[in-house]
Amino acid sequence: MAVIGILVHHERAAAWVVANDLVAWLAERGHEVRLPEIDADLAGSGAAAPEHAIVLPDDEIAVGADLVVGIGGDGTILRAVDLAAPQGVPVLGVNVGQLGYLATIEPESLRASMKRFLAGSYSVEERMRLEVAIERADGSVEESCFALNEAVLERCEPGHTIRLDAEFDGEPFTPYVADGLIVATPTGSTAYAFSVRGPIMAPRHRAILLAPVAPHMLFDRSMVLEPTTQVRLTVSGHRAARLSIDGRSAGVLEDGDTVRCTGARLPALLATFGSDDFHRVLRAKFSLADR
Repeated sequence: MAVIGILVHHERAAAWVVANDLVAWLAERGHEVRLPEIDADLAGSGAAAPEHAIVLPDDEIAVGADLVVGIGGDGTILRAVDLAAPQGVPVLGVNVGQLGYLATIEPESLRASMKRFLAGSYSVEERMRLEVAIERADGSVEESCFALNEAVLERCEPGHTIRLDAEFDGEPFTPYVADGLIVATPTGSTAYAFSVRGPIMAPRHRAILLAPVAPHMLFDRSMVLEPTTQVRLTVSGHRAARLSIDGRSAGVLEDGDTVRCTGARLPALLATFGSDDFHRVLRAKFSLADR
């Protein structure tokens, strides 16, 4: 018997239809299915409901699980990775809605893919994550967070830049005067960093991408750093900066506060069933001709 956690996009009815079908299919075959409390509470009529799944707190969904399935878009899959990566559990992304970069399969192939997974006919792809910590000006350090895509420091006030003093491995690099600064993984190179013309990186690489947002300075280039580099960005001046991690707000930094980013010890694990998925998604996303 396999143990499968399922996370569902809260606002897409089509995702609940797919989830309901998967829960019933797995339950009929004697597998244990888990659903987070928040997903169960938001389940609509006929959706994957508690009678077919064990409802658990978020931090218990991946404990002892064989797979966590994210049904929705990249946001749902990022949520699944947050729960699964600390437990060393792979994530299967099912795309419902717009074409995402993290989704491995489409709904119509979900049952076939689950049969392959349960038979052991799959691969696990490692994706680098970032470990992100806030160091306050008074010396206190907040608990680390983790990002599969990026950590972003941006201005709080429209119409004003912020100043961020950058250090690499304890050595001063330069102050950035910009609307913001993105610290991204190769997976995140097709997220926010893409919109500021950062390079597209194959997601299985290990590297740290530093990309300024609307820089007001002569040096306006993105940089690709070693994955072990410790990047420190310190807010300098009276203008505060807002930190977001994979699109979620992580607080406001004032003068003297620092964000520390480096490669995380535990990667994200994605279940896959073929090769060159990233190239296929790129071709589809940008309507690229293959000849």
